[in-house]
Amino acid sequence: MAKVNALIVERMHSPVALIPQLAGHIVAAGGKRLRPMLTLASARLCGYAGEHHLGLAACVEFIHTATLLHDDVVDESDLRRGMPTANALWSNQASVLVGDFLFSRAFQLMVSAQSLEVLRILAQASATIAEGEIFQLTTANHPETSEADYMEVIRGKTAALFAAATRIGAVIADRPAADAEALDSYGLHLGLAFQLVDDVLDYAAPQATLGKTIGDDFREGKVTLPVILAYQRGDADERAFWERTITRLEQSDDDLAHATALMRRHRTIEETLERARGHAAQANAAIGRFPASPMRKMLTDVADFCVERAF
Repeated sequence: MAKVNALIVERMHSPVALIPQLAGHIVAAGGKRLRPMLTLASARLCGYAGEHHLGLAACVEFIHTATLLHDDVVDESDLRRGMPTANALWSNQASVLVGDFLFSRAFQLMVSAQSLEVLRILAQASATIAEGEIFQLTTANHPETSEADYMEVIRGKTAALFAAATRIGAVIADRPAADAEALDSYGLHLGLAFQLVDDVLDYAAPQATLGKTIGDDFREGKVTLPVILAYQRGDADERAFWERTITRLEQSDDDLAHATALMRRHRTIEETLERARGHAAQANAAIGRFPASPMRKMLTDVADFCVERAF
């Protein structure tokens, strides 16, 4: 990871001073570097002994960072991980364009791996992420969104990059297709678990733990699984509450507390966490085909951590 971080800093460099300044701000904001770590670990799990996994890990982080820059513009967010967002400090235009720059750097790093299959996987993941984000726009402010549509959104916007990050470890190690599929499944289910827990934390975690303002999703009218389940199980008055606060964004100071109370009443937070645990278990089962090793143990620990961070 130290080598990957050094590579990230190196590839953020540009003679246009605003690029490393703005990119460095979000990269230094304290992210867990979870996705690049998955690429490193999956490559080592598969016995890879070369150096291409370093560039690909940096590539995965650049794709993720670019999407964060764009997401904050779309969501009009002012805070990320407890720090002002890049668009709040500079401008929407600068954030979008630096995000584009990072996508370009990511593709340069992909090419350096000299694998058409790796290029195909990461290019497809990039397209899927964009589709997921656009699909999310169609569900925003619609608490009547189906669970199936919600799961399709998070499969695209979050889980696709997790799956690609782990799958490419098997590809560069030249492992059989079954190994690549197993790591893809691990990453997909890990990503689903990760996003489900994130959706819970927006309603059920102290800001110091979460690193962002509690209730951001609620205030922005984002439709997540705890909201969908509460809407489905609510009576007419409760549904009217969700339509006022989520659909029309007519919110008062005590509405967030009431929203959380409705979720507690219908156990939607607990049920969302149960589903996250289920996906984490599926992730760990997927890599059971690999022999026991420190890398496999680390990957199973990651899946467990993604759920346990909610407590």
